Amino acid sequence: MSGGGPLAIVFDMDGVLIDSEPLWRRAEIACFGEVGVRLVDSDCRATQGLRIDAVVAYWFERRPWSGVSNEAMAQQIVDRVEALIRAEGEPMPGSAEAIATARRLGCRLALASSSSMQLIRAVLNRFGWTEVFEILCSAEHEARGKPAPDVYVAALRALGVAPQEALAIEDSINGVRSAKSAGLRCIAVPDAESAQDPRFAEADFCFANLTEVAAALPQLARASAEPV
Repeated sequence: MSGGGPLAIVFDMDGVLIDSEPLWRRAEIACFGEVGVRLVDSDCRATQGLRIDAVVAYWFERRPWSGVSNEAMAQQIVDRVEALIRAEGEPMPGSAEAIATARRLGCRLALASSSSMQLIRAVLNRFGWTEVFEILCSAEHEARGKPAPDVYVAALRALGVAPQEALAIEDSINGVRSAKSAGLRCIAVPDAESAQDPRFAEADFCFANLTEVAAALPQLARASAEPV
């Protein structure tokens, strides 16, 4: 690391800051079911971390339906997820602690999510975090979604920092690959059902939850400030 400024931490949102993956699965199972595409939780995990248009395209290619366009299907799912977030959304354990620790350390905070700004705003409003993040980046504004690096490249550009000066926090394989492809070091916090997936070895660090991440952040920030 260059030590030229404070460490920038770029958070993913779904599954990192908010326990929304179950909400996404409920919304996808319901909306796809309405057009005759029967999915279960394990099916939805195959597309975890992807942008919603990629999720819809994935299932349309495999189990095509009629009567509802892909664009309309994507918006239906997003609208249903937003309603669930506003009614039931809960922060991931340790998320507030990780944010507070990062701010105490003087880290710059950004968010790089596959979700739309519609959902990013819903989450930040739900938890009172509208003033927490310096930069908000949605993959909906990029040519490619995760696992492509585009949304992380956009976050780095907006922060004005080099990849070596930033650390990503992700919960999915697609997210880890996106961050690493953009040149960031990456912390993975997979859920219990995914934790044994050997592909998480692509991350630089792996923790069980954000409480562990918060405890490790002071050491990571110190290491990041040391010139190489």
